[in-house]
Amino acid sequence: MLQFFGFSSTVTCNVTFDDAESRKRVGILKPANAASPVDRETFYLFTSGDSIRGQIVFTTDGKRVEYTEVKCELIGQVIVENDSREQLEFTSLSQTLSGPGSFEDTQVFDYAFENVDKQYESFWGTTAQLRYFIRATMVRSYSPNIVEEQEFWVQNITQESEINHSIKMEVGIEDCLHIEFEYNKAKYHLNDVVIGKVFFLLVKIKIRHMELAIIRRETTGQGASMYNESDTVAKFEIMDGAPIKGESIPVRLFLGCFRLTPTYIHICNKFSVKYFINLVLVDDEDRRYYKQQEIFLWRKHL
Repeated sequence: MLQFFGFSSTVTCNVTFDDAESRKRVGILKPANAASPVDRETFYLFTSGDSIRGQIVFTTDGKRVEYTEVKCELIGQVIVENDSREQLEFTSLSQTLSGPGSFEDTQVFDYAFENVDKQYESFWGTTAQLRYFIRATMVRSYSPNIVEEQEFWVQNITQESEINHSIKMEVGIEDCLHIEFEYNKAKYHLNDVVIGKVFFLLVKIKIRHMELAIIRRETTGQGASMYNESDTVAKFEIMDGAPIKGESIPVRLFLGCFRLTPTYIHICNKFSVKYFINLVLVDDEDRRYYKQQEIFLWRKHL
């Protein structure tokens, strides 16, 4: 809700959704670098194909307000935090709600965007942001326009891939360390469980402990201007003490405990988000041996 002060009146604008009481809401954590005093915000949740209807309410302090046009827009926007803060509108729908007019107390306008295709999910990242919002504008001739934006959140369910092979890889140091790790599949939904094993085939160095981490990597730009930003979503110890040859360490990782999104690939040719499982072994001299494996995440439920 915004208030606009002029020489003669104060105007308040509020954008609402018709089904606000029944529609699901989601709490979204902002990244650490977000320029906001609030680290968590709540949004109404929509999915692709949902209609978006509501009202735009303008209220004045009783003094007459004249306008030349009232319009409503539904915007889908990508923001990339680079040197120039690049912005791209990939969706833009517009409706003219009224021509010239005036009011003295409250003026209400209905808007409706039917069966809107929302191909991409909303995303708040460290280097990229994808947002959807309703923008209401009251155009005035001799005073500043009144503009209010109401953001909403989009999540989309996808179908499970028919091909989902297990992951099996070997890593080691010649004549010192040879391990084999196996995960039950390569693609997981956001509440899935990663099940795997780590086999020690050769151990001639003193391993102190073993860690498992989930890494999220945001990629923006292309070619020479490509930039990667990695964030450790979760990290925990799965083994404490020195393993012996032939030992097998089980891995069971519940993804639903963590703040994850689906994997995003080349969204509007502006950014990608990928996830990796990082296996790290630390020896008695604090040397670290690691192997990183990409996994594909998808959304099964809202």
